[in-house]
Amino acid sequence: MTKPRVLLLEAAGPESGALVATAVAAGYQVHAATDLETHATFATDLKALLSGCLLTDFSRTEQALRDVIDYAHRRGIGAVLTTNEYLTELLAHVCAALGLPGNDPARAAAARSKAAMSEAFARHGVTAPRSRVVGTEDELLALCSARQITFPCVMKPAAGASSAGVTVVTSPAEATAAFQAAKVPRGMYGMDLDPRVLVQEFIEGTEYSVESITQNGTSTHLCVTRKTVTGGAHRVELGHALPAVLSPETEQTVLKEVDLAIAAVGIRNGASHTEVMLTPNGQCTVIEIGARIGAGQIGFLIQHALGIDPWAACLDTALGRPAHLAPTRSGYATVRFLTSPHPGRVATVTGLPDPSPRVPIVRVRKVVGQTVNGATDNTARLGSFVVVGPNQQSVDLYAEQLLDQIRIDVEPGDWPGSHSTTTET
Repeated sequence: MTKPRVLLLEAAGPESGALVATAVAAGYQVHAATDLETHATFATDLKALLSGCLLTDFSRTEQALRDVIDYAHRRGIGAVLTTNEYLTELLAHVCAALGLPGNDPARAAAARSKAAMSEAFARHGVTAPRSRVVGTEDELLALCSARQITFPCVMKPAAGASSAGVTVVTSPAEATAAFQAAKVPRGMYGMDLDPRVLVQEFIEGTEYSVESITQNGTSTHLCVTRKTVTGGAHRVELGHALPAVLSPETEQTVLKEVDLAIAAVGIRNGASHTEVMLTPNGQCTVIEIGARIGAGQIGFLIQHALGIDPWAACLDTALGRPAHLAPTRSGYATVRFLTSPHPGRVATVTGLPDPSPRVPIVRVRKVVGQTVNGATDNTARLGSFVVVGPNQQSVDLYAEQLLDQIRIDVEPGDWPGSHSTTTET
């Protein structure tokens, strides 16, 4: 019996690459939809795995939808999925048009737009920060003057990703600059994004995420991820570790809120990544959710620590088959991200660990001579490494030892390209 063909909306990025490799190894023909510019960056080994490629313009949403549906019909596609934050709404509409397992297209925008997400959370009783959408600087200043915005607060793009343009604002004097930073367009593929700014209540606490797979409206939570985040105006992720261990009562509280969030944005079939904040008194607040597997190596951490294959699970879900989600091992894994202290040009990078059984992944995104930005969002990562082992104490200790050995020298200055932005998918 011929296996159905698989179409991946965007194949760039480590998560997409892992999904392609997993599907091909299982005997599936994998096709990709991307744009011309991104296709030019595909590695030779990735191109060799793909059975076909559709070039489209994702910034023209309706045309891209028609292109993907037409391609799927012509090539006999039986499953469509994505790991890309910017394409989850398109995916929901494609799956609905093709009659394939997917998410609710009528609510898919709420898993992308932070403004729509905030409204959906409020309607469905999700515990979330109080939020207000602001369209203009004059509106913002008027709200500040009327003391209708309390400080500290968080300002973020209404439809951004990777924490780009997100600022913790501590006083009205900082509000204008933060508002302008949040209005800078950062969409992939030249997409027109909602230009408004979301002003949210600041929640003090410890940040976690929950990684889930939903099939036919029933969610299985794979694990809770502990996040290491900087303080200050820009809360940049420095690392992830899993599985995080919470008390049974706290875990029950967290997963209840996550279930509400998944339902609120219409996730019915697929992976989700829900970011939550746990306050000192044990309250769980949902910050946001994405209708995709967690980026930043989280899928690889799950695979190494728990023995769950998240790529196979995503594929099975897209094919409408039961996914194998039970852990097969009881380990621990962490990723540490390398960042630059300021914008400039990379002069030297020394002390990177060599790949080994304890350090199965070492990735470098910027090399000597390339320009970099300061660590103001998650797009500024210079690289990362993953450490695995039997327990949290040994893994975290070894990861810190390795991190202490790495030296990154960045020549300061306004080098061409040092303020450009990219998005990790």
